[in-house]
Amino acid sequence: MIDLSYSAKRLPLRQQLPVRNNWLRQRLDELLPPLMVREGFDMWLIVCREYNEDPVLMSLLPQPALSARRRTILLFTLREDGTVERLSLDRYGWGEFYARGWNPDEEEQWACLARIVRERNPRRIGLNQSAVFAFGDGLSHTEHTLLAQALGPDLMARTASAERLAVGWLESRLTAELIVYPSLIEMGHALISEAFSSNVITPGITTTEDVVWWFRDKMQAWGVQPWFQPSVEIQAHGQGFEAQTAVRSLILPGDLLHCDVGFHYLGLATDQQQHAYVLRAGETAAPEGLTAALAQANRLQDIHMAQMQVGRTGNEVLAAVRQQAIAEGLTPCVYSHPLGYHGHAAGPTIGLWDKQGGVPGNGDYPLHDNTCYSIELNVEAAVPEWGNQRVRIALEEDAALVNGEMRWLHGRQEKLHLI
Repeated sequence: MIDLSYSAKRLPLRQQLPVRNNWLRQRLDELLPPLMVREGFDMWLIVCREYNEDPVLMSLLPQPALSARRRTILLFTLREDGTVERLSLDRYGWGEFYARGWNPDEEEQWACLARIVRERNPRRIGLNQSAVFAFGDGLSHTEHTLLAQALGPDLMARTASAERLAVGWLESRLTAELIVYPSLIEMGHALISEAFSSNVITPGITTTEDVVWWFRDKMQAWGVQPWFQPSVEIQAHGQGFEAQTAVRSLILPGDLLHCDVGFHYLGLATDQQQHAYVLRAGETAAPEGLTAALAQANRLQDIHMAQMQVGRTGNEVLAAVRQQAIAEGLTPCVYSHPLGYHGHAAGPTIGLWDKQGGVPGNGDYPLHDNTCYSIELNVEAAVPEWGNQRVRIALEEDAALVNGEMRWLHGRQEKLHLI
């Protein structure tokens, strides 16, 4: 019986708030100033309205904020001493995190913003507009129009896309966040271990949809939030990964199972894929062909991790991984992505399953230190015990790039779960 006490380990919501707010305080003080210097901005404006939030906004607001309030304007100005002045121009304020910059009884909101910008006289103003990164494209058309009217041609001429500042802010992890992150990944591994066990699966009775909804129920019981609907699929002798119709969902002995599951906790996301084998009567291990296929996928992970180097772009990593893997006789398909405040998070795209030649734009962004990634990939291999039918081993494990080196946040799957 697997002992899962993660619902007890999870902090109650009220106790999560100070953890997340301490992280936000550190991030604003320690991460934002060097990022603004790196990207060449002495002012950054975030402007959005309630329920049409900029993708960056919620990462900048303290808990327990759940949305913008009316029109929320955050204004960051890089001071000569290297610190950042933080102002909020909205009716309600955000406590100690942002100084109140607007008195609604004395001044109209846009007029206040224009006055403050003129007083600070920035050389280069960052606006969240981007044709490449969704995370850097949070300024809506209407808000841009009103902003331009308020600031006028002279100040608008000083604006530029802050796409890389937005991405840099979202992708950068504090040491404190990196210390906690492995415990989230451990929770994910425990979740999969129980799902892929006889505690949950009874061959001949349990379906893949039963396991999907077990994942959902367990996450709800733990108090964590899924960021996508989990999936569970079957490969078996006679049912390949390429099957599109009449796919069996009833789990039977001899099946190779695959799951994809991820959740949010403490504002951070997990994303994992693993495999299990359902033993036939008399079996004590999976067929050697399946074990060998998993070993090939692990080798592709090794190659991928070694090629993740600070300064390389996502497309450069993808090309290097594929070149080495193919030279070693593997059949690589790589579609890794950053991980953090979002599941498919801000940072460099490292392949898409349907774009193995590179991803223009998102794939041209470089890797930075103190960032996290979901190493997502698959290989295909023939299984002699299944008449050389090809199987696809699709793995996804979470890792961090720290001090120039990649490391797994909580290990990886190297043996099939056996049911």
